Amino acid sequence: MQLRIGTRSSPMALAQARLVASLLPGRPHEPVVVPMSTSGDRWGGSLAELGGKGAFVKELDRAQLDGEVDLVVHCLKDMPGDVPLPDGLTVAAYLPRDDVHDCVVGARLADLPPGARVGTSSVRRAAQLRRSHPRLTAVPIRGSANTRLAKLDAGEYDALILAVAGLERIGQGLRITQILTTGQMLPAVGAGVLALQCRIDDAPVLAAARALDDAPTRACVEAERALLRELRGHCHSPIAAYCTGTETGLTLHAAVYSTDGADLLEATDHGAEPDKLGVVVAGELLARGARALIDAIAH
Repeated sequence: MQLRIGTRSSPMALAQARLVASLLPGRPHEPVVVPMSTSGDRWGGSLAELGGKGAFVKELDRAQLDGEVDLVVHCLKDMPGDVPLPDGLTVAAYLPRDDVHDCVVGARLADLPPGARVGTSSVRRAAQLRRSHPRLTAVPIRGSANTRLAKLDAGEYDALILAVAGLERIGQGLRITQILTTGQMLPAVGAGVLALQCRIDDAPVLAAARALDDAPTRACVEAERALLRELRGHCHSPIAAYCTGTETGLTLHAAVYSTDGADLLEATDHGAEPDKLGVVVAGELLARGARALIDAIAH
């Protein structure tokens, strides 16, 4: 009998699933990776028409609930923050966080001429780019990281903004031209984290997955996800957050932008309880007008 690991079929998703397969401890069965095509991968238009980020996970959720796969590997930032997991599923583990930074491929932002086309599928990245480099043009781009790199090489874009962790996972780290600091580009909620999703009633797989859970990472992403839930952010909300931890507790910095980057609300707080910290920081942002910014964006 095999332990079936469900994943999206992109090169990056397959690399991530194979990594998890190599890490599973004391597994009673040999793991096998089961790639699946999701509606989000197949669709070339706006994700809003498919229900947002859920388009990347709903087929995997269904396959897991139907018993077709035993464990699912997700990029946490691709998991919707505004809807709960389906009944019967749980995130059993968060792997240690990889690099959270965004990066530029093709050129340094300061070297690009006015009007240069910078490809990104992220409203968070686009809003921050428009705020920091208003002379550049943020242009939507879809497809896997490999597809986006091919479009850059074909001259369809002058530069791309991508995740450092993602490029490194597919062996394309040498393509990075500029790594953006978290001050230049505040990360996505859950950036750099792989989540292992299991059925609640599958005790052997739960035990194997939980052995890989990284407690410091779990605390940080629980704070970030609590903030996202409290803000009722959706896939078209330019929301960014980054939580760090020390021996004395957690620090969560978060921001909400208007899509044009003109408006920015920021808040930072400290605490020991992840969920409470996320709620507190979200409350600070809401008190400063975040609800109006978020609700002004159609989804």
